[in-house]
Amino acid sequence: MSVAERVNRQWVLARRPQGQVRLEDFARRDASVPVADLAAGEVLVRMMMFGFDPAQRGWMDDRPSYMPPMAIGESVRGSAAARVVASTNPAYPEGALVRGLFSWQEYAVVARAGEAAPVLIPEGVTPEEALGVLGGASLTAWVGLKTVGRLGADDTVLISGAAGAVGSLAVQIAHLNGARVIGIAGGPEKCRWLVEDYGADAAIDYRHEDVAARLAALAPDGIDLFFDNVGGETLEAGIAHIARFGRIVLCGAISGYNDAEPVAGPRNLARLIAQRAEMRGFILLDHLDQVPAARAALETWLRDGQLRYRTDVQQGFEAIPATFLRLFSSASQGKQLLRIE
Repeated sequence: MSVAERVNRQWVLARRPQGQVRLEDFARRDASVPVADLAAGEVLVRMMMFGFDPAQRGWMDDRPSYMPPMAIGESVRGSAAARVVASTNPAYPEGALVRGLFSWQEYAVVARAGEAAPVLIPEGVTPEEALGVLGGASLTAWVGLKTVGRLGADDTVLISGAAGAVGSLAVQIAHLNGARVIGIAGGPEKCRWLVEDYGADAAIDYRHEDVAARLAALAPDGIDLFFDNVGGETLEAGIAHIARFGRIVLCGAISGYNDAEPVAGPRNLARLIAQRAEMRGFILLDHLDQVPAARAALETWLRDGQLRYRTDVQQGFEAIPATFLRLFSSASQGKQLLRIE
């Protein structure tokens, strides 16, 4: 069967989630493969593997953000690794593997004018590695710690969401830079492998332990750098224990992504004044000039066996929405991925 004769399977946004995202917020649709619609410089790709990130939940809301909201009926935006099946662009020959911010469909036209260009996956790097340990989550962790957080070897570093795709790499990056690392995760098993496998000096199980009390015991002199992926009460606890001239880097706020109404912010922001601390949000897109250095460091650590990673790989195109929902439960460990076939 030729590409033109194939069906382009898609998952589209059927409605805007109200509070907790649900399977009913998505709908399956079949379309034709746009093989005959390539303009000069454009490329047709077939998806091989999807990556999932909590930030996708925010893109489904109709409100201003660093990216435009998804439209109802639009194929859901998300990262993916894909193979080039037709090309009018010499930079992307047929058969090449690429990764980028694509969408939940089997085929897509990419490298269009005005859009972010896909990135070629180097020979020897698997789609799983390209979306996981060498993907956007790892780059986010590196930039957030090194560029935004100004990580130092003498720092005591706190990382929330430490068992997730970004957090687990942030733990290792901080450790490999000589810092003392405390991770926050849910459940004894995740806390165990944060210490035993990823090099954290200590781990706090927020499901079964008093985070504030444990921080007071583990970091009596305060936290120099807090890399926060969670927000809410966890952010408040981090602020309460920030050291003088400490830095708080806001990467995510997964605790509130599914809230129908905004929750009250941290009640102790005055602590930042007393400690002369700073708190700053960041987006990787604002630091793309740092990506080459970040990727080089990550590739070196991976090649030398110093960087470890976990992936949760689900199977089958029909399972895409259910796989996305795994991010908001305790089911997902490490980077959440799905292989189409």
